[in-house]
Amino acid sequence: MGSGMTTPQSQARSALEQEQFLKILSREEALARFEAALFPRAIPSELRKLGDTLGTALAEDVTAPIDVPPFDRSNVDGFAVRSADLAAASEGAPRRLALNAETIHCGTAPRMQVAAGTATPIATGGPLPRGADAVVMVEHTQPAGPDAIEVRRAVSPGQFVSYAGSDMARGEALLRAGTIIGSREIGMLAACGIAEVTVVRKPRVAVISTGDELVQPGKALAPAEIYDTNGAIVAAAIDENGGEAIFLGAIPDDEAKLEAAMRRALADADMLVLSGGTSKGAGDLSHRIIGRLGQPGIIAHGVALKPGKPLCLAVCDGKPVVILPGFPTSAMFTFHDMIVPVLRRMAGLPPRSDAKVGATVPVRIASELGRTEFVMVSLLEGKGGLIAYPTGKGSGAITSFAQADGFLRIDALADQMPAGKETEVTLFTPHVRVPDLVIVGSHCTGLDLVTAQLAHAGLTVRSIAVGSLGGLAAARRGECDLAPIHLFDDRSETYNTPYLVEGLELVPGWRRMQGIVFRRGDTRFERLSAKEAVAAALADPACIMVNRNQGAGTRILIDRLLGAARPEGYWNQPRSHNAVAAAVAQHRADWGMTIAPLAHAAGLGFIPLAEEHYDFALVTTRKDRRAVQAFLEALGSNNARTALERAGFRPA
Repeated sequence: MGSGMTTPQSQARSALEQEQFLKILSREEALARFEAALFPRAIPSELRKLGDTLGTALAEDVTAPIDVPPFDRSNVDGFAVRSADLAAASEGAPRRLALNAETIHCGTAPRMQVAAGTATPIATGGPLPRGADAVVMVEHTQPAGPDAIEVRRAVSPGQFVSYAGSDMARGEALLRAGTIIGSREIGMLAACGIAEVTVVRKPRVAVISTGDELVQPGKALAPAEIYDTNGAIVAAAIDENGGEAIFLGAIPDDEAKLEAAMRRALADADMLVLSGGTSKGAGDLSHRIIGRLGQPGIIAHGVALKPGKPLCLAVCDGKPVVILPGFPTSAMFTFHDMIVPVLRRMAGLPPRSDAKVGATVPVRIASELGRTEFVMVSLLEGKGGLIAYPTGKGSGAITSFAQADGFLRIDALADQMPAGKETEVTLFTPHVRVPDLVIVGSHCTGLDLVTAQLAHAGLTVRSIAVGSLGGLAAARRGECDLAPIHLFDDRSETYNTPYLVEGLELVPGWRRMQGIVFRRGDTRFERLSAKEAVAAALADPACIMVNRNQGAGTRILIDRLLGAARPEGYWNQPRSHNAVAAAVAQHRADWGMTIAPLAHAAGLGFIPLAEEHYDFALVTTRKDRRAVQAFLEALGSNNARTALERAGFRPA
């Protein structure tokens, strides 16, 4: 044979040499390629009974099907009263009230109306009877014979009363998709009567350790053997991040046995994670087997990370396959940095939000050019703040990962981090994330339809219902990003704009019809206009209204209709449209004012009064914030407009 001829052995050596020089990808490019090969993809879900959902993630948003509480109820043991009867009560001038011949317990529906000068004994959680607008604590009363009490202090409307929907309002976004269900979430769902929910089916992730040297914990070590640490660590990390780990043990460096194990794993699981067998040496088999398991195969083999350079990422017929470095610290860094984002996305969970703190590096840390390096550190309190001491003991050390408080990052273009440098440390412990967007003002179920898009994009939104005027005050103080308002100005006969001050600008929202709500079949209101209906109600002393809280835009409309009149029920002042509809539907009141979608949802009669403008006062200095821009984009999107129209609103 001539010198130019090749042998099978030389071909094998040439192929191995080519493998050794595969292109090393940056962290960002490798992750982008991996995610592009996997997503978008359907997220499998399953219906589970409420008691079986602990620790799972919701697959879809859950809205409250009822008001919680479903009726106005007492917060204390005492007596249901009319606050007007006790307006002048004091220690020196007690007021005597006759007791009605019933006692309201939990689960007992009231039968008698609380008339002027009377009171009804009521237990904590008991439904508030018709005619009552407050509860006086039993400790604040004295018996005045067998059938009466004396009250020695004034009572304000709504005192010790939880209004219908004050905890959870019907139609309110209760829990968002991706929420991890714990005991508190189960309590919320149970309070709404929800017995089953659709949750994300946890991805089944097969875990295989590779290497002739590995022994499972509990067995004796022979010379040159080590315990399989990665199997336990990786399985636990999978469970921590929404997966269901299936540990298949350690497989020796036998190509046929390893390929058979990998094929079985991919047949039964949604994802396969191996550790070891990635360094491109002759004894590392896993990455060679992947090419035979499905398309497209290897996405990245070699990433510019330290620790973690030999990471291998692959997709085999739609299923992710990951081969982690064998050393534990390398394996865990690459798993948390590169694999956790993909796993959590498959599990329907939001991205991890890691706490970060500023700290000073006391010593020079050398780094390798061209590789992004993560350095584990321990934090100490110094004179000028936190000090971050490197704790690296090599990528094979277990304690360096377990004992560190967090890690810092050195960019690929830097060859060192000099002593005395201020840097950012990512903590291993979780933290409470502050909301990305804060909304304070008047609440509307339409608001949830808009903010849903932000929640699905990973932005957290906190909405606080304090009424239009309360929201404007919060916006002026810079306590929120946006204040929803619907305030009518009598002078200009326009909505909202006259109430703006310097530093606030108006963002048009949507239009919603306000009107009089009543029970269908009530001849006092049927076929009347709003003004005629109010006049009819005022002419009937037995007709009880339900009002709204001061500061609400609806309250302004009501007061304009009533003028100086203060009919029965005027001081019953719940804080939401839902509570108004509930009071009328449950015969605790005969009429009130709410918006058309809620009236129709409750099966009530509705008399249109005026189409109000539900807009947003935007704090100008916060306009360029990412979350605010995301809200404005969502508000103008076709999806939001369609959802609002379906709910009965008219987008501006």
